[in-house]
Parts: sequence; C-alpha cells; structure tokens
Amino acid sequence: MSPNAAPQTTLAESRLTPKPPGGSSPALTLTAALLGFALITLDASVVNVALPAIGGDLGGGMSGLQWVVDAYTLAFAALMLSTGAFADRIGPAKAYALGTVVFTLASAACGLAPGLGVLIGARVVQGVAAAVVLPASLALVRQAYPNPERRARAVALWAAGGSVAVALGPVAGGALTTVWDWRGIFFVNLPLGLVALALTTRAPRTARRPAPLDLPGQLAAVVALAALAFAVIEQGAVRVVAGVLAATAGLAFWIVERRVAHPVVPLGLFRSRTVGVAIGAGAAASVAFYGVVFVFSLYFQRVRGESALTAGLMFLPMTVLIPVMNVLSGKLSNRFGPRVPLLTGQLLALVGLLVLLLVDAHTPTLLAAFLMVPLALGCGISVPALTAAMMEALPRERAGLAAGVLNAGRQVAGALSIAVFGSLIAGPAGFVPGLRISLLLAAALFAVAAVGTMRLRRTA
Repeated sequence: MSPNAAPQTTLAESRLTPKPPGGSSPALTLTAALLGFALITLDASVVNVALPAIGGDLGGGMSGLQWVVDAYTLAFAALMLSTGAFADRIGPAKAYALGTVVFTLASAACGLAPGLGVLIGARVVQGVAAAVVLPASLALVRQAYPNPERRARAVALWAAGGSVAVALGPVAGGALTTVWDWRGIFFVNLPLGLVALALTTRAPRTARRPAPLDLPGQLAAVVALAALAFAVIEQGAVRVVAGVLAATAGLAFWIVERRVAHPVVPLGLFRSRTVGVAIGAGAAASVAFYGVVFVFSLYFQRVRGESALTAGLMFLPMTVLIPVMNVLSGKLSNRFGPRVPLLTGQLLALVGLLVLLLVDAHTPTLLAAFLMVPLALGCGISVPALTAAMMEALPRERAGLAAGVLNAGRQVAGALSIAVFGSLIAGPAGFVPGLRISLLLAAALFAVAAVGTMRLRRTA
C-alpha cells in the first residue's frame, strides 16, 4: 500500500460525507447544545440545597418543598416521551430555541415568585421547556457532525456537560443561596439561557420531518404521573382521590398504547428482558441518587445545622467522581460488554446505601459526605452501562425511542423517590428513622436490579 493511500481514502470519504448547511458552525452548535443540556440538568439538582431557605421564606412545609423539586422533574419526565417527535416536526434548531426561550422566561418567573404556588407553577413550565431542549440539543449535535467518529466525540462532550452540571448543582445552589439569595439559583439561568440562544443562530437549519404525535397517550401519561405524585406527597382524602385517578389514567394509557398506530411508548419494547433490566436498573439508580441528594441536603442543614454553602460542598466528594466513573464504565463496556460494569456498579451502590445506614444525628458532617462516595461510584459506573445495554437491545433506527423511554423512566423514578423519601423523613418516626427506611428501600431496588442483571446474556 502506498503512503498516499490513507489520505486519498480520507479525502474520498470526506467528499461522500454530508456537510453541515452553509454558515453553520459545528463547534458553536455543540457549545449551544452542551450549554442547554447542562442548564436543564443543573436545575434538577441546584434546588435541593436551597430548599430550607425557600421554605423559610415562602412556607409550605415538607410537601411544598417536595413539589418545588417534583414539579420540574415530573413535567420533564412525562413530556420527554413525545418531545423528540415534536422536535422532528418543527426542526431541532427551532425546537431548541423555543425550549430555551420558555425555560429562561420560566426561570425569571421562579426567581420573582411571590409565593410557593407561583414558584411551583413556574417550575412546571421549566420542566416542559427542559423536555423540549434535551432531545433537540442531542439532535443538533447529530446534525452538526455527520462524520461518525467526530459525532461520537461530540456526543461524549455533550454528555459530559450534564455530568459536570450534576456535580456542580449542589455546590452552586449552596453558594448562591448563602452569598446572594435562593432566588439567585434561578436568576443565574437568565444570562446562560441568552448565551445558549445566541449560539443557536449558528446551528444548522433542517427540513421538518413528519413525526406522528400520540396526544391521547401523552395526556394519559401526564395525568397518571401527576396523580401518583399527589398520592404519595399529599395526605387525607386527596391521597385517596389521587390514587384512584392515577390507577385510572394508568389503565387508560395502557389501553391507548395498545391501540394507536404510533404509540408514545410501544408496549412491545418490554418483551425484551434487556430492555426491562435496563429500565429497572436506571430507575433504581435514579431513586438512590436523587433521593439521597434530596434527603441529605435537608440532613446537613436541619439535623447537623450547617449552612447552605457547607451543605452544597458536602456533595462535592461524591459528585466530582461521577464523570470519571462514566469514562471508566465506557471502557469496561467496550472490553467486556455492558453486563460487567452494570453489575459491578449496582453491587457497589448497594454497599454504599448500606454503609449510609450508619449515619445518625451525631455523625460528623464530613464523614457523612464521604460515606456517600461509594453510592456515587456505583451509579457513575452503572448508568452508562445500562444505557449501552438499552441501545444494543433495539435496532439502530429506534435509538431515539429507546433513549426517550429510558430517560423518562429515570426521571419519573427520581421524582417519585423524592416524594416517598420526603414523606418518610417528615413522618411520625422522625428524620433519621425515615432516612434509614428510605435507604433500605433504595437498597432493595438495587438488589432486585442486580438479580435481573445477573440473568442477562454475557456479551463482549
């Protein structure tokens, strides 16, 4: 083979590879997509440390604080099932711009909220906008990088932006609440949203594609999830009515998805054992991670008496390691297949949850912070592996559907964990007993998920 063979092949491939539309900048498009994804991910975790300050200012008790978090997460999760199709219908660039504008305006409304009801309502709008931004941002990255190798690196950077936002969320929330005010955690979104919107002007514009929307199924999913959250969080007759409504809407969702031509969640997906294990494993990871961040944000401030800034810093040891574990998980999956890192991460997270049972009202703050590290390591290893397993289980043309269903399931699980854990720590048993029951529930879910993973076929 001549020395010039490789350059000639590369040149030929580059001529056959589609280029982004004229005037668009792949680097700026990636920056815009990464910034938007990091922004909506940040808002899922930045609020937790600020909850005591929000409660002290606006009132509402534990149920109100749970809704401040879950209003965002539930709207985000429920609508993510169909916002990918919405982005295809109007074009990813237009969908991303629309979602970013609405998210930024809703953030301003959160920061200006005069009462808890307005804040919760604005958080719902934030979640709706975030559900539009996420699939549109990933679609922009795919379009901006037609070359598969460059696209893989770009998607990795896009995903890293979310991991960094998760790591910085509690710290940023604590710092802004201490130095400025809890409203600052929302106002900081305004300049970031404007920058993301400005960068979108260089994103490639593409033709709209017909993408059917399952509106009845989507509506039934929203009602079922919202009612389920009400049944867990609220008390008395509201809980009973919400439970009945959740069951009814869930049944309606199942009937609709069986009969419509283009269901938002094709029920046939769940015939695959790998799909079921991946979704179950993702749900267990979200329950453990988001639930622990929620309850320990309150533990550090209400039980240990720390400031919001100190509470935020206490999450740094666990969150800073997550991107590193994500990279390690990818290497293990490439060598052994997703089953090995998934099972390894699950067992490590299970041990981490059991170790956290040692925490009580007298545990030193710094020790409690480091006791959360094994859980973070386990989640950091298992989540990329379960995502890879989900993608391998379905044909390539259904990758978008697989990602939407998996991430929606994870978000729903995270929202319900906050609802359940919040009810337990606010219950008559007290904070620490409620904390331990929460940890045991999360550990049980991880144990079940690990058993399912053991039954998966070994792949290399």
